[in-house]
Amino acid sequence: MAVFDVLAQLDTMTIIMMIVALAALGCVAGVLAGLLGIGGGIVLVPGLLYIFQALGMDSESLIHVCVGTSLALIIPNGLMSARSHWKKEAVDMHLVKVIGVGVLVGVAIGTVIADNLAGPSLQLVFACAVVVLALLMIVDPSRFKLFKSMPPTPWPSVAGTVIGAISSLIGIGGGTLSVPFMTLSMVPIHRAIGTASALGVVIAVPATIGFMYIGLGEAGRPPFSFGYVNWLAWLLILPTSLLSVKMGVWLAHKAPVKIMKRIFAFFLVIVAIKMWMDIL
Repeated sequence: MAVFDVLAQLDTMTIIMMIVALAALGCVAGVLAGLLGIGGGIVLVPGLLYIFQALGMDSESLIHVCVGTSLALIIPNGLMSARSHWKKEAVDMHLVKVIGVGVLVGVAIGTVIADNLAGPSLQLVFACAVVVLALLMIVDPSRFKLFKSMPPTPWPSVAGTVIGAISSLIGIGGGTLSVPFMTLSMVPIHRAIGTASALGVVIAVPATIGFMYIGLGEAGRPPFSFGYVNWLAWLLILPTSLLSVKMGVWLAHKAPVKIMKRIFAFFLVIVAIKMWMDIL
C-alpha cells in the first residue's frame, strides 16, 4: 500500500499523537541508556506496545512488530557503541567470534520460535524475561566470579546460543545477558561491555532481517511496517534516542545510579505484571 494511501486512512490527530509519542519514547530510552547503561529494547518493546494500543492499533501481531522494531533500532545504536569501544581497545574480537557463532545459531532459533508463537504467548515470554532482567539489575552479577577464566570451547558458543535466542525473541541487544556471563568468567567489566556492544550488532542484524521476513503479509500491523519492523517508529525514535543519551550520561554523574537502577527494576516488574494482566 502506498504511503499516501496509508496516511489517508489516518486522521491528522492520530498522526500527530503517533509522532509525538514515538519521539518521546526515544527520549526516554536514550536517557535511561545513558543513565543506567541498559539497552533500549527493555524500554522500547513495552513502550511501542502501549503507544500503538492507545492509538487503536492493537492486534495479535503487534507484539511481534514491537520486538522487530526494537531489534532494528539496536543496529545503529550498537554500531556507534561498538565503534566507540573499539577506539578504546575495549572490544575482544576473539570473544566476539567464539560467542558470536553461538549467537547466530540462537538468533535463528529465537526467530523461528517467535514465528510460531501467538501474540499473547510472545507477550508472556517478554513479561517473564523482563522480571529476570530486573533481578539481574538488582543483584549485579559483575560483583561475583563463577569461573577462573572464560570456559573452553564450546561453552562460550553454547552461552552465545542462549543469549542470541532470548535476545532475538524479546528484542534486546543481549548486553544484559552477555555482560554478566563475561564478568562471571573473569573478563574485566569495561572489556565485557565493549564486547557486548559488538555482539549486539551480531544479534540485531540477522534478527531484524528474520523479523522482516516472517512478518511479510501478516495482518494487523501498524502503518509503515515492513514485515515485523515499523519504519516510522524507527525513524522517529532513532534521532531522539541518540540525542538524549548525553542527558542520561549527565544525570548519571548527578543521580544515585544504584538507587535509580532499583527503582527502574521495580518499574519493570510493574510493567511485567500489567502485561500478564492484559493476557489473562
